Amino acid sequence: MRARTGRVAAVGVAVVAAVLSPVLEVASWLVYAGLPAEWLPRVTVTPQSAAALTFPAVGAFLIAQRPRLNMAWLMCVGGLAAGVSDLAQSLMFRAAANGDLTLAGHLRFPGTLGWALCGFTLTSLLPLFSPDGRLPSPRWRPVVLLGAAALATEMLRTIFRPDPPLRGYPFPAVIPNPLQIRALAPYNDLISSVAWAGIYTAMALAALSLLVRLRRADPVGKRQIGWPLLAFAGYVVFLVAGAFVPGLMWLAIGWAALIPVAVAFSVMRYRLYGIDTVISRTFVAAGVLVVVGAVYFGVGALSSLLVSGYHQIAGLAAALFAGAFFQPLRRALQRVVDRMLYGKVGDPRVLAARLTQALRRGDPAEALTSVVSVLRDGLAVEGVAVEVADGEPRYVESGPVGPDAREVRLVWHGEVVGRLLVGRPGPRRFPAAHDERVLATLTPYAADVAHAVRMAADLQRSRERILTAREEERRRLRRDLHDGLGQTLAAMAMTINIARKRLKDSPESAEALLRELRAGMDAVTGDVRELVYGLRPPVLDDLGLTGAVTDLARQTLPEADTEVTAEGDLSVLPAAVEVVVYRIVQEALTNVRRHAQANRVRVELRRERTALRLLVTDDGRGLPADHRPGVGLGSMRERAAELGGIAIVAPVPGGGTRVEVMLPLPTSAQPATT
Repeated sequence: MRARTGRVAAVGVAVVAAVLSPVLEVASWLVYAGLPAEWLPRVTVTPQSAAALTFPAVGAFLIAQRPRLNMAWLMCVGGLAAGVSDLAQSLMFRAAANGDLTLAGHLRFPGTLGWALCGFTLTSLLPLFSPDGRLPSPRWRPVVLLGAAALATEMLRTIFRPDPPLRGYPFPAVIPNPLQIRALAPYNDLISSVAWAGIYTAMALAALSLLVRLRRADPVGKRQIGWPLLAFAGYVVFLVAGAFVPGLMWLAIGWAALIPVAVAFSVMRYRLYGIDTVISRTFVAAGVLVVVGAVYFGVGALSSLLVSGYHQIAGLAAALFAGAFFQPLRRALQRVVDRMLYGKVGDPRVLAARLTQALRRGDPAEALTSVVSVLRDGLAVEGVAVEVADGEPRYVESGPVGPDAREVRLVWHGEVVGRLLVGRPGPRRFPAAHDERVLATLTPYAADVAHAVRMAADLQRSRERILTAREEERRRLRRDLHDGLGQTLAAMAMTINIARKRLKDSPESAEALLRELRAGMDAVTGDVRELVYGLRPPVLDDLGLTGAVTDLARQTLPEADTEVTAEGDLSVLPAAVEVVVYRIVQEALTNVRRHAQANRVRVELRRERTALRLLVTDDGRGLPADHRPGVGLGSMRERAAELGGIAIVAPVPGGGTRVEVMLPLPTSAQPATT
């Protein structure tokens, strides 16, 4: 209960700071808006203004999630101090404009204290403690002391500085300092320069601490640190540049507003896999802007000199040259940034092109080696392996993947055909998002290759089985014809000879022998019919493929709602295709009867221009999660592979199983057209 009360109190305090700080900032703007022109400062919006508006709000959000997060409290305190400083500063000018210079001098002190507290918490402590709320190591404590000492020095210099002379003062009267020490006048500029040098050094070192964390972090940690690193580094760069080029100060103000958002992304670890894209686009855009701008103004200036008085020609020439430089420069900068962020290969499309070329040059076994090699280069990991799910699993590895390898399933048309194992990442700076893009781009290629390897292995095994089955079938036919039908016919011939001899002397015994001969002939007829059915179901010749499949569905599943449909001309199919389709349907319906517990079964036969498609779907229990192809499903694939086709068995969304077969048709089997 006490912990809950403390949490509610912490959130309440943070919310108050989040509301009060922007109110103070807006109030300062209103005060500035009412000042007479002679008392209005040249700059009224600074990075401190952005801090007052955004830092406390984001800090309060983080405190609501994690009340003990010291970074969130730094953001609230620093933002509130910024609001107090800006309001005190504006009220100082308001009092001076009203003629109360003494009050204006005293209002300088809360403004200075708020500025120092804001600078120390947000520009020194916050980057040092990002993103986990701890210093990178105890060795960074001197940086904290440097920032505190430099800010304290500048704060004390401002508090005790002597009044400047009225000449050169930008306002109608000098705002007196009640705590001035006149003896500091000769050293005022020196103290200010030393203090600001320390402030800028502490800020740069604080941002550098994030770079040190980045080098030591794991892939996810690098994503986490990348956001605040980009934000703080950009702020420091534009702040220093703004001291020399005033127009750039607005960029520093905008960048300061983005810092708390970047810190929140880092702390909450929310969608961290896009920072590399932001960094890449930022570097490329900045480089293009700088170079193209330099080319534009340089060519414009040169054209103005060469073609005096024709400024329009100079502008046109500058625009043409800048446009010509734009695209090649963007590509060159993108390659440089990609190499810096990702390693040797940064564009997944380049990897896909390399892989495509490798696949065209080799057989499936060699293609599998190409896949792991390209993936290892593109992911910049220690090792990549592909394992093809097959009766005899094939495993290809490039480098050690280790025991904690990441596993990615390879799925080909809904069927798991293998798995991809990705080892530990190498030293590249930003692997995580790039890895996801590479995997998303190249995994389909790897699945295609794994399927091709399976098909090649299935084809080889099918060939071996075909040869074995052919010899076994020949042996069976020889045995059945010689040992069964041959002996029966030989016995019948002997019976005929005996009956002929007894026909004159003993007609009754001859009659008995002829009846026995008749029974033997019936048995022979049955044996012949069984042999013929084993070679080709007679129902195919009697009813055709559609009728045979319909009859088979009715006999196999008499209680289920079965529907057989046929599209196209199925009357001129090759005999081998008809037998394969009939046997696959027979196996599929048998599996439905044994395992599916289906109420509705649909069999579709579709004749296309160059192929015959078969689709058998049911609404049964579907395939189990740990499904492994058995003898029946393997038989379907083998029968389809014998004719150069494919057979896919996959679950149906919502329940059920789908068996899809595609068999190519030879040109001679195409229907006649007129």
